[in-house]
Amino acid sequence: MTVATVQPKKKLLMIPGPTNVSDRVMRAMLKPLVNHKSKEFHDLLASITEKGKRLFQTKENLLTLTASGTGGVEAMTFALVRPGDSVVVPVYGDFSQRLAEVIEIAGAKVVKVTAEAGRIPPLADIEDAIRRTEKLKAVYTVHNETATGCAIPYIRELAEAAHKKGAFMAVDGVSSVGGYSVPVDAWGVDICVTASQKCIAAPPGAVLLSLNKEVEAYVKKTPPVVRYFDLAKHLEFYERGGFTAFTPAVSIFYAVEEALAELEEETLQKRVARHVECARLLYSTTESMGLQPFAQKECRSNTVITLACPEGVEDEKFREVLSDEHDVVITGGFGPLKGKILRVGSMGNVTPADIRRTTDAMAETFSELGHTLDAKPGVVTRSR
Repeated sequence: MTVATVQPKKKLLMIPGPTNVSDRVMRAMLKPLVNHKSKEFHDLLASITEKGKRLFQTKENLLTLTASGTGGVEAMTFALVRPGDSVVVPVYGDFSQRLAEVIEIAGAKVVKVTAEAGRIPPLADIEDAIRRTEKLKAVYTVHNETATGCAIPYIRELAEAAHKKGAFMAVDGVSSVGGYSVPVDAWGVDICVTASQKCIAAPPGAVLLSLNKEVEAYVKKTPPVVRYFDLAKHLEFYERGGFTAFTPAVSIFYAVEEALAELEEETLQKRVARHVECARLLYSTTESMGLQPFAQKECRSNTVITLACPEGVEDEKFREVLSDEHDVVITGGFGPLKGKILRVGSMGNVTPADIRRTTDAMAETFSELGHTLDAKPGVVTRSR
């Protein structure tokens, strides 16, 4: 007797990751597993490395680790930070706050330059903190803050200020690399990390980490007091034979390689332009519906769009109906922003058609819940 299997309904993921993955990339994970010390895996990792270098626009080195984005950020942190160091961190949302906390766990003194949610710290304030901080080891920053939908446009300027002080520049590009052009060599970024499940449009489970010769020399001379995230160890294994230091998620690596191939076929320039256009369409359409963007205009993200949750709308119920009845998944705020904002991911394989489907579904859901959005942004009335 043959038992029929029921495939779960496929929903449109419009969240800040994981993002929608193409069938082609999903099929790549069905390839047979191989010995992670074999020539087959060596060639796979070499392909990821070369494609990853082109994504980061670097001639320097690149490592691929089995980890979440948070794992990649920890690897980037423990690579450089030692007890007693001083580190400057712009804090403008939950993930930049987490970054500061990881640096504190590593034993450093963190000099925070803060901004209220929906804004970014002024460049001049961060530059001043960099100048005033004695024995500065590094400047660490989140490029795109998925908690608030803000992105900072002055990475190059921060790198210049850090280097003038003889410090490193480290960038969390988890939700930006591939949705934005992040040319780490041209911007002077010493170490940068991204994750597979964001703009690369692969399943979760891998991080790509670019690092220049200065970082390599430092970690080899002063290895971090960690095991799994010891980049000196990862470099040793890669340089010695082209392998990973520890057992990799082979199936995820197949998917990442295929997703990077898709990206290159589209070209990075066209992918970035598509992200810009989709963000523009999402902002303009939701504003025309009467929704108010949460992030200030000068720093609004192209990959995570945040909207103020209208007064009188229960955001969890709204998102539940949107998902259950319309098969569109968005997310809400958390921490101090819980119940106050809606977050819409616009990254990876997202298209204008996805944006239209999302905004149409949102409009229908507001109506189904008895909310009428007025022309004045953020105002709702009960229609029943």
